Amino acid sequence: MNTPRVVFASARADFLERVRRYSFLFTLGSALYFGYLATVGKLMLRIGELRGIYNSAWIGGLLAMVGSTLISLARFYFVKNSIQRDRETRAGEILASTPLSRFLYILSKVLSNFVVLSLMILVLALSAIVMRFVRAEDLHIHIWKLFAPLLLLAIPAMAVIAALAVTFETIPFLRGGFGNVVYFFVWTAMLAAPVATRSLTFDLSGISMLRESMIAAAGLPSGNTGFSFSVEFGAVRAPVPTFHWEGISWTSDILLSRLALFAVALILSILASLFFDRFDAARRYRQSARSSLPFAVAPPPASSAYAALPVRALTALPACAIHSRFLTILAAEIRLLLKGQRWWWYLVAAGFIIASAAVPDPSARGMLLGCAWIWPILLWSSMGTRAVQHQTHQLLFSAPHPISRQLPAVWLAGVLVAILTGSGFALRLLVGANWPGLFAWLIGALFVPTSALALGVWSGSAKPFEILCTLLWYLGPMHALPALDYAASAPATPSTHYPLFYLALTAVFAVAALLGRKRQLLV
Repeated sequence: MNTPRVVFASARADFLERVRRYSFLFTLGSALYFGYLATVGKLMLRIGELRGIYNSAWIGGLLAMVGSTLISLARFYFVKNSIQRDRETRAGEILASTPLSRFLYILSKVLSNFVVLSLMILVLALSAIVMRFVRAEDLHIHIWKLFAPLLLLAIPAMAVIAALAVTFETIPFLRGGFGNVVYFFVWTAMLAAPVATRSLTFDLSGISMLRESMIAAAGLPSGNTGFSFSVEFGAVRAPVPTFHWEGISWTSDILLSRLALFAVALILSILASLFFDRFDAARRYRQSARSSLPFAVAPPPASSAYAALPVRALTALPACAIHSRFLTILAAEIRLLLKGQRWWWYLVAAGFIIASAAVPDPSARGMLLGCAWIWPILLWSSMGTRAVQHQTHQLLFSAPHPISRQLPAVWLAGVLVAILTGSGFALRLLVGANWPGLFAWLIGALFVPTSALALGVWSGSAKPFEILCTLLWYLGPMHALPALDYAASAPATPSTHYPLFYLALTAVFAVAALLGRKRQLLV
């Protein structure tokens, strides 16, 4: 077997399947949007109160930061579905019957992911050319300084992200929503590690290299921590003082550290191949089949037997037999929402409730509320997808009034979980007669499950909500950023207009969930 040819053919088939999807156009559009933000000055890279002059080196470094940080976060979730797609389409079973080894299959998926992610970097490179003429403050063009950061910083990082996505898919407990949340913390650790350790070994994104080089060019002490990379909207700020930066000096140590990332990607591929089950359904379902089938199942009767059965007319149910039992439906939805949670899950939730009620510091209570509302994220993310995932949607959608009864019950079950898990924070607001804060908290309790339901119904996947909720949680409640503090956990947030914004957004999500469920009924 020609190994390189097989790997290339498998990777090419997977890549072509991806680029034929509308989601691929969306990813290209998002990369173009990041390039646009950089071009119009909304993406800012600062050293203290300074920024670099927009020359070839600074533009290349800025867009390399976009690629190795923002794209490495958002696009991981886009490529983390290649093996799952083969499971869903049953193509994996065909591949499992071929001589293709587990490692070669994993390697082809990593290669496909890498090519897709590299295309995002190529789009940023095209943006760098445009930005060079739109934002240039230095008219000298240096091709190497413009593209070297993208080639040597962002591209190797994409190799590791591509391998991580496949590795997460092969490890059972990281394959689903839990893995989506875990990766966010892994990504945060990968960005913080080089700054904390001051080592090139852990500098996946290249932040440490850019930081040290830019601080030296700005004439600041090496221990300066004023290195910031942010997205800025709103009013135009006053002009920022500038300095001249000519790019990173690409020493042999730096080049070897970047090439080593490809070796890391290869090691992750080997690890993933060890966990890969090669689509062996028996390995996953053998135990459950034993427990669910304790007796022999008789074969169905021959089709000829059905022909001998008499045809009988069915009696229609009277209209009065169909009556609403909303509380029963709600209780069933609550049980479904909480099904499978172990005792320690409830113990941790109770701990957050007690702590957020007992802690006297308002800022600490806000962070505890954020933790209390990130804990049930996997429960909420299944609200809009559970019926389709378990193939019960045809049964549910054929029941009487699936929109006016079952959908509100799903939504209210999620809201009750939010109210219960955040009740400790609400109790302190109630005792302190903080009515604006209590109103803002209630809006947060409505916003989280409503957005989960709408995103799940429209996307058919739990992933969009898990990504959105984790990002908002990290930037809002945990960092007290008022604009993203949907839980109104920061002490100053309830007095602003942001709770009203999230109330309006909640209403939009509610209408979207309703329209999405109507669309599902028509399909």
